[in-house]
Amino acid sequence: MNHAVDIALFVHVLSMTVWVGGMFFAHFCLRPAMSDLSPQLRLPLWEGVLGRFFVWVAVAILLILLSGGFLMSRFGGAQAPWPIHAMTGLGVVMMLIFGHIRFGLYPRLRRAVQGQKWPEGAKAIGGIRRLVTVNLVLGIVTIALGVLGRG
Repeated sequence: MNHAVDIALFVHVLSMTVWVGGMFFAHFCLRPAMSDLSPQLRLPLWEGVLGRFFVWVAVAILLILLSGGFLMSRFGGAQAPWPIHAMTGLGVVMMLIFGHIRFGLYPRLRRAVQGQKWPEGAKAIGGIRRLVTVNLVLGIVTIALGVLGRG
């Protein structure tokens, strides 16, 4: 591999680590730790945490698209091995799910928190949690394809 491929692969893996690692942390560490908080404390905290995390995810997605496109061109484009196409497809699905979370569900959470409508906020955060779980599973499968599908 040349240096450009090495750098692109590093950026790609680092960006996936930020995204998937952040979802893992939120789902398995932060969520359980916040479960004893009242909705009046928990939901504004989720709003703040997710708002910051989504900025990093957006940067990660941009870097994933750029580095992934470059890597795809280096590894055969349309003739690339099937695991690369599978990773690409799963990545697109993950990005679409993220878009729905960020631009569909998260604004509902923000409005609920601003209006102190805790049941609506709980419903929004429940939808976010379910889709983050789906994206976390897809992210792990994508990583597995990247590591195990090299042969």
